[in-house]
Formats: sequence, C-alpha cells, structure tokens
Amino acid sequence: MSKKNISLLELASLTKSRLVGHPDHLINNVSDLKTATEHDVSFLSNLRYQHALKETRAGVIFVDATIQLIEGKNYLISESPSNAFQQVVEFLFPPRQSPSGFKGIHPTAVIHETAILAKGVTIGPHAVIDEGVRIEEGTFIGAGVYIGPNSAVGQSCLIYPNVTIREDSQIGNRVIIQPGAVIGSCGFGYLTDHEGKHQKLNQVGNVIIEDDVEIGANTTIDRARFKYTKIKKGSKIDNLVQLGHGVEIGEHNIIVAQTGIAGSTSTGRYVVLAGQVAVAGHLHLEDGVTVAGKSGITKSLPSGKYGGIPAIPIDQYNRNQVFLRKIEHFVEQLKKLSEQIHRC
Repeated sequence: MSKKNISLLELASLTKSRLVGHPDHLINNVSDLKTATEHDVSFLSNLRYQHALKETRAGVIFVDATIQLIEGKNYLISESPSNAFQQVVEFLFPPRQSPSGFKGIHPTAVIHETAILAKGVTIGPHAVIDEGVRIEEGTFIGAGVYIGPNSAVGQSCLIYPNVTIREDSQIGNRVIIQPGAVIGSCGFGYLTDHEGKHQKLNQVGNVIIEDDVEIGANTTIDRARFKYTKIKKGSKIDNLVQLGHGVEIGEHNIIVAQTGIAGSTSTGRYVVLAGQVAVAGHLHLEDGVTVAGKSGITKSLPSGKYGGIPAIPIDQYNRNQVFLRKIEHFVEQLKKLSEQIHRC
C-alpha cells in the first residue's frame, strides 16, 4: 500500500481519462481485478477477463470505450487502460533512485587501480571491477557483480547482483541486466578431429549491448568468435534466453523466456519471438517477424507471423492444428473407406 491517497478526479486528470463514478473516492494501491479492494485501482485490457468486472471490488477500473460498463462501479475510460494503469503505479510507487540501500563504493568491492568510475556510480558489496574498466555516471553495480578487463558500461545502467560481464564487453546507456545473467561467455565452437575428439576454438570477439536494452535473469549471451555479438537499442530479452556467438539482434525486438538462437543469426527491427522458440544458425529474420511459442525456425523468414516446427505461416499452422485435432476422425473414415474398397 502506498503512503499516498489520490481521488478519482485527480486520477482522471493525471491519466487524461474520462471518469464514470464518484470523483471523491480515494485509492492508495494497485491490484488485479480478482484481489482488488475498494481502495485499489485495477484495469482490464484483455477481453478474456471481462467476466471479472462483475465480481471485482476494485475502487476504480481502467477500461477502454468498447467495454460494457456495470452499474455501481467506478471507471476511468482510456484509449490504453494498461498504459494509464502504469502511470498510476509510477505515481503511487515512484521508482527508487537506487535498487539497494548501499551508496557509493562498498568497502568490500575490489576495483583495479586502472578502472575509471564516473561520479554517482554505486558499487555494491563484493563486486569486482577488473583492469581498464570504465563505468559512466549514475550506474548501479550490484553485489557480487564481475566486470572483466577493458569492458565499458554506460550511463544510468542497472547491473543487478551476481551478473558476470566478461572482458571487452561494451554496454550502452540505461541498460538493465537482471541477476545471474552472463554477458560474453565463450561461444560454443569446437573442431572435431578424425578420432572424434573436440578441440576448443578461441572466441576472441566481444559483446556489444546498445542503449535501452534489458537482459533477463540467467540469460546468457556468448561472445563472437571473431567480430561481435550485438544487441541493438531498445530490445528486451526475457529470462533464460541463450544467444549464440555472432548473433545480432535488431532494434526493439522482444525475445521471450527460454528462446535459443544459434550462432551468426540476425534479426531485423521489431521482431517478436515467443517463449521456447528455437532458431537455427546463420539465418536472418526480417523486420516485423513474429513467431509463436515452441516453434522451430530452420530457414530465413520474411516479414510475417509464423508457428510450428519447422515454422510456417501462422494461418497455415493454425489450419494444420485444426486438422490434427480431428486426426482420429479422419483415420476412422479411412478405415471405413478401405473396408468398402476391399469388399468391392
């Protein structure tokens, strides 16, 4: 619960929404429709949950103009209920300037004498900042973080605890890296000899992460063998994602949990890969490609929507799924037709 109270009239002004209900009603918290109480604000942006409007006790609900209102409840009507709700969240619970109570450089941090730290940098307990590292103004480095030699971290970044950033990595401004992520691990590359033994290939490239990227917890991004692995500006990568060596992720991509992308594959802008998508190596996904969860991509794809293993256009995939659900019926029909043929 927030320490702030705000009236519905003030909320309407804050979010530029149209109020239907009691302007003086006060709220001080946020919640979902199911658990909300009379002092909570909630929202409905997915019609699958429209039934919850009847039972919710929320003090006010953000909806769009298409929703049929139920009498006796308070509503704030907005073009984007989710965005308006987020404005209220940020008002009631403003983000902390630092995700930790520690300020400045913790005495247990180990910082190489050649590292350069700009003003306003926070280094948490037991972090290690290696030779030649540069960290720009206002960046937070959490407890137990390791930043390898000759790496650079830009302004206003949040590097959460136990992140590993290996040598020569280049991190842009306002980048968020969630706990346990590994940036710049060795690419998976080996030479196999005539006896079937595997000899490790040196991975002498690096990882470049551009501005406003977020990397999820326990995600791993391999360094390139020769050049770089790159995540371009604005892309958001979920937890437990694996990006192979030499992968290049385009601007403003969304890559959801447990997706794996093999080496030297690239994506265009605004690509969306849902959960557990597998992408083979040396491919290119053009701008705007969207792939359904648990799909397997085995060839380069032009702009469009895809699903399945191997991935095919989503309309074709959906038709095939309908047929598969009727497979027993089709088999029975074939058996009957076969019997009729044999009797002829």
